[in-house]
Amino acid sequence: MTSVLQLPAELWLQVFSFLPWRDKLSVRCTCRHFRHLLDKSCHLWRGFSVVLRNFSRYNRPFWRSLAQRHVGIVLVRSGKRKHLRQLCTWLPALEALRLHDWREVGVGELKHFRQLQHLSITSCSTQLKNPDFLFPLSRQLTKLSLCNVQLTCSASHLLAAVSQLTRLTSLVLHHNGTLRVPTLSGVLAHLSELKHLSWTMITYRALSRDFFSSAHLSGGSALQLSALELLNYDAVVTQDVLQPLSRLRSLSVFHLYSVPGITCHLQTWLTSLPQLCSLSVHGGHPLSAYVDFLPSSLISLTLCVDLQPEDLQVVSLRAPHLEHLHLEPWSSSYNLVRLLPQLFPHLRTLRIRHHNVSDEDFLHLQQLQHLDTLEILDSYYRPDPADPSWVVNEPSARLLQLISDLQTLTNHRVRVITSSHRDPLTCHCV
Repeated sequence: MTSVLQLPAELWLQVFSFLPWRDKLSVRCTCRHFRHLLDKSCHLWRGFSVVLRNFSRYNRPFWRSLAQRHVGIVLVRSGKRKHLRQLCTWLPALEALRLHDWREVGVGELKHFRQLQHLSITSCSTQLKNPDFLFPLSRQLTKLSLCNVQLTCSASHLLAAVSQLTRLTSLVLHHNGTLRVPTLSGVLAHLSELKHLSWTMITYRALSRDFFSSAHLSGGSALQLSALELLNYDAVVTQDVLQPLSRLRSLSVFHLYSVPGITCHLQTWLTSLPQLCSLSVHGGHPLSAYVDFLPSSLISLTLCVDLQPEDLQVVSLRAPHLEHLHLEPWSSSYNLVRLLPQLFPHLRTLRIRHHNVSDEDFLHLQQLQHLDTLEILDSYYRPDPADPSWVVNEPSARLLQLISDLQTLTNHRVRVITSSHRDPLTCHCV
């Protein structure tokens, strides 16, 4: 019998192309032949990312392996400037980099990454006193994320540096309230290609009329912003303020208080954005306070709020074409899941918690004829009640059986996810 190792390399590469990256790593360890095939075929590793820490344990064969795969996405934990120099030596064509818990005051070595397009700096206990490290990257960065970073410079200095990044399509700036920026019009005027903005709103009590103004946008073009995330939001807003956001298609609001004030500001947002396609709300007023203002254009909805079954009925009338639903109610209404097939028959993706959902209601989801992805958000369980510290990040035996039954009932049409994998470049604020 012909040895499997004598099969054409093209055939093996085709087989390997169907494997997730964890399985590729396992196959790579089986024999020298497979390791050679995988390491020399960089297209199989497109989008592959690595997490690096304790750099002293990485030897030359390790770095050579990463270089052969043309790894373009790296997360560095607890790193220092010498680690950036080492990273640049082996992966000079790095496209995306996240520095988590950076340990030194400067990151000037970033200028050596000539192809870096996505930079994320998160949870840095060390102060970054000077944002001028952004200037050498002004012609290449398309995505910038600064989250929980101690910025001791002035707000004007930081915004001046960010304003130089004229190719930015995504900007994330999350802070603890130390950054005082009265209006975003100044920075938005320089970022004509910006489509995604995520901003901390903890310092704002009322938004000025020119907060999103694009009147001074270079070239006279309109604001291109299509996705907006507002963290710790509880600010008064008027329809005049929101006029520049005519192209907005996605809105995510993370409220500052779980018990907000008397006025539901979300009503103003929804009435000012009639073409909104995606809405995500976390905290704030109960759904009943703004459910009547939901635009009919919605196809994606996330609700991590207090809601009742009758509220979902109104949602189904206001957004009849909903295809994507993420439901995490704060109330004790456990019978919401049984309503979904009747209220939202066009659902394609659904994210829910299994806790306190009856087996009958769970299997009732088979009636969603267009459902192709179901994500279960609470897969943790304790296999030993006598030891509360023993927590396993795996679905319980009961949940696994229910998933199997559901897939049988749907002829395996529905893909069920029990453990999500976050983008290594994103922070955990959203």
